[in-house]
Formats: sequence, structure tokens, C-alpha cells
Amino acid sequence: MPTLKHPPTVWTDGTLSLLTHGYAWLPDHMRASPDGIVRTRLLGRRTVALRGPEAVDFFYDEQHVQRRAALPDPVLDTLFGQGAVHTLDGRAHRVRKAMFLGLLKDERGIEALRDHVLLRWREAVGRWGDAPEEGVVLFDETARILALAVCDWTGVALTAEDGEQLARDCVAMVDGFATAGPRHLRARHARKRQEQALAQLVVRVRERQETAPDGCALEVVARHRDADGTLLDPRLAAVELLNIIRPTVAIAWFATFAAHALHRWPQHRGPVRGDVSGHLATGFAHEVRRFYPFAPFVGGIAVRDLEWHGESVPEGTLLLLDLYGQHHDAQWWDHPYRFDPHRFGTGESLRHLVPQGGGDPAEGHRCPGEDITVTLLAALVTELAGLDIGVPDQDLTIPLSRIPTLPRSGFRFHLS
Repeated sequence: MPTLKHPPTVWTDGTLSLLTHGYAWLPDHMRASPDGIVRTRLLGRRTVALRGPEAVDFFYDEQHVQRRAALPDPVLDTLFGQGAVHTLDGRAHRVRKAMFLGLLKDERGIEALRDHVLLRWREAVGRWGDAPEEGVVLFDETARILALAVCDWTGVALTAEDGEQLARDCVAMVDGFATAGPRHLRARHARKRQEQALAQLVVRVRERQETAPDGCALEVVARHRDADGTLLDPRLAAVELLNIIRPTVAIAWFATFAAHALHRWPQHRGPVRGDVSGHLATGFAHEVRRFYPFAPFVGGIAVRDLEWHGESVPEGTLLLLDLYGQHHDAQWWDHPYRFDPHRFGTGESLRHLVPQGGGDPAEGHRCPGEDITVTLLAALVTELAGLDIGVPDQDLTIPLSRIPTLPRSGFRFHLS
């Protein structure tokens, strides 16, 4: 009797399923996989998806994975920008990344940005008391606050009208990168508009037609020289300025989720409000980034033939690291679907937290602005907990089929 052989793996294309199911797509596949490895195709490319702390280390090893060819043009044309630091590897990446680290990892600089955000926030709170009966939309307000504050900090002078446009454009870039149709077209137009405006500003700074404070992001990016010793092209300098401004504006997503959490679990409001040390607010910020959906996964390309837990990964395979699924896996989190800002008392739990990527931000592709995200979000959590607000009836559901997602209403409220 002949020996039966296991049928070969069928690499079914999952692109349409991803677009349909959003954040649930990869976790659903992970649950259905007996070995915790997902084998599929995206846009026709053979794809292997991984999850877990060990997978994070494997994925962020440059001897295994490169990012240069992993980001498709539609994502570059909307979210990151063509030629951005995210597309580089090796020495070119480290030299460009050092520019960001000098700006975004400096403790005094982070504190200064927080102060700008709190100033703009408190100015807005003063206006909210005069808002119409239906109140204000927190997401829209926070995006505008963050856009004005980060431009104050970077040295990009804006009128109130320009600030409103920048906020809308940064939101559009994030909102439209993972979809087709009108959202994607708005994202492309938004990026083109802001790249043109900031490229012109860089030229004016270089030609001394406009001044930029010493050490501010505008001045640093305008004067930066890449690994080959050349200045960045003005458009590329604009891309990298936007890679400071846009992620800061994107904290509006997390701030809106934080308001949703305070509304859904009001028992946390009092302790956060009375937290003089700020430790609970920081834990709350971490838990928002773990619990709520933002980045579903990150991708890279296998630089050579690899093996992962017995799985052959040929050179050129697209590798996905499952972020959203890892944050809701009981293997690494106690009661993962319970919102608990007290869970971050150990370095081990923080090691499992990768909403903005993993690895060493100085050497790899982990977001260098993560400290800024946590600091600003913790500050906004404290401010939100201190407000006496009314929350009218509205649709606060968060659709997982949409990437990126948000409470449908944007979280409307009015001051009590």
C-alpha cells in the first residue's frame, strides 16, 4: 500500500480578505493555524506571518529582514513618502535615523513638545465652553491641537488656517494609506500639497530667506547630510519633516481611544486625575496602545533563505509581524481583552508591547517617536480625566473592518 503524503500548502491570495476583514484578518488566520504560522499571498507575493516576542527579535534582525522593498508605492505615496527613512536599510538607514533620534529621543525636547501641546489644549478647552449644544468632536479637535503644537515645536510657523489644513491633510494621509477609492485619493492629494509647501519652506531656510531656530526640526532636517554627504533634496527633506509632524498628529487616534476608555470604564477617571506621579497616566497610555487597534501588522522582505520554527522562508518572501494579534494573545497577556492600565509594572510586559514596532530604535526600524507618543498621550489622558464632560448619545462602535479605525462618531462631548 503506497505511503500517503501530506498535500502541499496552498498559498491562497488573502488581499481581498484583508481589505474586507481588517484587523481581524491576521488574528483569525493565526487562530486557525496549528503551528502559529500563516502562509498566504498578498498582492500575489508569497507571504509568511509570525507573532510573539521571539518573532519580534527574528523580524527586526537586519540579517533576516529588510524594509526597503517591503513598502508598496501606494503606502509610500500616502503614509511615509517616497524615499523616506522607512525605505532604507544598513548604513543609509542608520545615518538618516540618527537625525530623527537626535530630535525625538531628547528628553528636554520631548518635554518642550509636551508643553506646546498642553498650551494648545488648554486654549482649546477655553473655547469648548462656547461650543454648540451638540458639543465638539474630540478627534478633530485633538488633531488640530497636535498639528499646531508640533509645528510650534519644529519651527514651522503656521497661521490658524494653515494649521487646520495641515491637520486635515495629516489625518487624510493616515486614513487613506490602507484602502482604495476616495480615501486613498484624498491621502495622495494631501501628501502632495504638504510636501510642496514644506519643500518650499526648506529652500527658503537654506537660502536664509526665512529663519529657523537653532536645533529645531526644520533647521536640522534642512541642514542634514545623508550617508553620501549630500543634503537632502528639498522634497525629501519635506518628506522627513512630515515624518515628524504626521505621526504626532496621529496621536489623535490614541487620544480618542483614551477618551473612549475613560467613558467605558469610568472607575479609572478618578485615580488618573489624582495621579501626581504620572505613573498611572503612563500605564493608561500604554494600555490604550495595547488594547485599541491602530497598526495591524508590519512587513519586511526576507533578505536570504531563512527558517522559522521549521518553516522554510525563501529569499524574497514577504514577512508580516502580527502586532494587533500579539497584543490580544493570552500567551503573553493576562486577560488580554480586559482594559487594565495597572498591568505595566514590569519590563517583561513592556517587551511584549510593540504598537510602533520592535527592536532597537537606534539600529532598526522601531519608531523613534515612541517616547513622544507615550509622553503626549499620558499628558492628554490626565487632561481628559480632569475634564467634567457630558457625552451625548452617539455611535461609539469601533469597526475592526476599517484600517485605521476609530469610534464612528469621533467621540462627541460637551463641557458640563
